[in-house]
Amino acid sequence: MRPKQKIILGIESSCDETACAVVADGQAVLSNVVATQIDLHKRFGGVVPELASRAHIEAINTVIDEALALCPNPQPDAVAVTHQPGLIGSLLVGLMAAKTLAWAWGVPLIGVNHVRAHAYAAALEAGPVEYPAVALICSGGHTALYHCTGPTEMELIGNTIDDAAGEAFDKVAAILNLGYPGGPVVDKVAKSGDPHAVKFPRSLLKGQSLDFSFSGIKTAVLYHVNGLPGQASDAPRGIENLSPQQIADIAASFQQAVVDTLTIKIRRAVERFSPRTIILGGGVAANSALRQATEDLAGKTRIAFRKPEMRFCTDNAAMIAGLGYHYLQAGQVADLGLTATATARTKVGK
Repeated sequence: MRPKQKIILGIESSCDETACAVVADGQAVLSNVVATQIDLHKRFGGVVPELASRAHIEAINTVIDEALALCPNPQPDAVAVTHQPGLIGSLLVGLMAAKTLAWAWGVPLIGVNHVRAHAYAAALEAGPVEYPAVALICSGGHTALYHCTGPTEMELIGNTIDDAAGEAFDKVAAILNLGYPGGPVVDKVAKSGDPHAVKFPRSLLKGQSLDFSFSGIKTAVLYHVNGLPGQASDAPRGIENLSPQQIADIAASFQQAVVDTLTIKIRRAVERFSPRTIILGGGVAANSALRQATEDLAGKTRIAFRKPEMRFCTDNAAMIAGLGYHYLQAGQVADLGLTATATARTKVGK
């Protein structure tokens, strides 16, 4: 007799997406509903925390209802929720909804770190990941490398010391007047540009560091467009004096510098930890150049490469429910005293 599926309902509200999903046995996505706030924050060029938390309050019940309606009578065995890291007000909205449902249904509550859930997203609607693995999680708020010995056993081995890669994409898009969010539009514009037109810096830090720094490249793009402060120049400065092709070249050169930096760090981690798999996750994992460069690296090193479907790159609740299944199987559940935390611990698991 086939064993009964374990059904997990997941809730995600760490930043500017209100999401709910139902996932069976950690892989089969039965529903995945996301309410985005992009239009709300677009005029500000970034997420406004107070507006985000209010929008979560308005959307959370509708999103949960829609996710449940897509799979009638799912009979959840547990409720998994993002409780760290993220915007504290946003996290609290999802956390309180999850606690209420877990209490009402009499099922376990599972707290999930949403950055680590990005490392699991590649397993959704796909086969299990072969461990050990090196995972690059790259988004607007986080750029980090993990050494993973299992879906719930992850060690942080590299982190950004200043800005995340996704934030750099947003800022460069703003400098080039390309719009918000920056990642997709820079990727699109860069396709018609020359990635070698402008030599932007690759900040690799000292020695064989696995940490990241992207503040310098943002400044380099700004100075390339507007000139160095206080320095006279005969060349026209300012975005209004650049042709569409010059803007495309800058976008392509910036993107190439970021991709080069990320893949160099992945290669260093591969050499240090000898993994069986390279995992890509997070919103920037949707970037076409990064996906191709990481796949090429995996091929050269003869290591398996796992990337999430595009719909699972940005924040979503399916990855929360998927990882939550493995926590449930390991008996790692929380109680109703679970708290929201803006920052995360560096290690989890063993």
